[in-house]
Amino acid sequence: MILSVSRRTDIPNYYSEWFMNRIKEGFLYVRNPMNPHQISRIDLSPDIVDCIVFWTKNPANMIDKLDFLKDYAYYFQFTLTGYGKEIEPNLPDKRKELIATFQALSEKIGKEKIIWRYDPIFISTKYSAEYHVKVFAEIAENLSDYTKRVVISFLDFYAKTRRNTKELGIKTMTKEEMVDLAGKMAGIAASHNLILETCAEQIDLEKAGIRHGSCIDKKLIEQILGCKLLGTKDKNQRQECFCMESIDVGTYNTCYNGCRYCYANFNDEKVKENAKLYDETSPLLCGTITAEDKITERKVCSLKDMQNSLFD
Repeated sequence: MILSVSRRTDIPNYYSEWFMNRIKEGFLYVRNPMNPHQISRIDLSPDIVDCIVFWTKNPANMIDKLDFLKDYAYYFQFTLTGYGKEIEPNLPDKRKELIATFQALSEKIGKEKIIWRYDPIFISTKYSAEYHVKVFAEIAENLSDYTKRVVISFLDFYAKTRRNTKELGIKTMTKEEMVDLAGKMAGIAASHNLILETCAEQIDLEKAGIRHGSCIDKKLIEQILGCKLLGTKDKNQRQECFCMESIDVGTYNTCYNGCRYCYANFNDEKVKENAKLYDETSPLLCGTITAEDKITERKVCSLKDMQNSLFD
């Protein structure tokens, strides 16, 4: 089983105590977002959890807790962009804090297990293509010794995204503009020995020297584990997404980052309402069990193919 922690909320930033408590107790509950009264109990035994994929924009609160994960394989997806406070209001200063946090995490776990995400990309009256090229180059220079891979994607306009970004003056990018910007980023990445990949993009950027990537990356996980995996593509993700199957343990409308482009939050008030339910000792993240809820043990197992070691 691959554990996704989490596409739905920034657990390393805001809920690391909860997650570590769940690791200690060996299980957690996760509510089905499509069927709120259906709750799954997930076994977190090290012999079942093959790898944990962390998604975050600020893992500072978690770095000193990573020793608790000595029995688990894991890696981080770390989003670091050039947007200001009007776009990502609750994140620390990028130059003064987040770049140093990225470097510190890399030094602790190794640059193979930390992936830099520069996404989502959009252009507006304030954030031009030229701006992205300049900032991407600056961040790449600072991170080139601390990661091997960078992932980009262009903003997808989900209904919630359109509502939350309508005052930002975002312009629709043409295919030609996307290819041109991505090509310039690919050149910058190559100059710093970084592999540049896209995340769930419909547009083909191979001519710009960019390949389609996967965030829940089967090949990377196999390299970390030293054995083959039996998992397949995640059928719950978009067609353009090449991620392998995983179980997400997060809860929507609980992320305090407040990013205006986020698809996982309805609004700030909903986040505050849900966050009041946070109990770091509860099996359920930001929620309570009611009489109408049904808790079911989810059938999970290791995906390791022990018959096919990468080193045989």
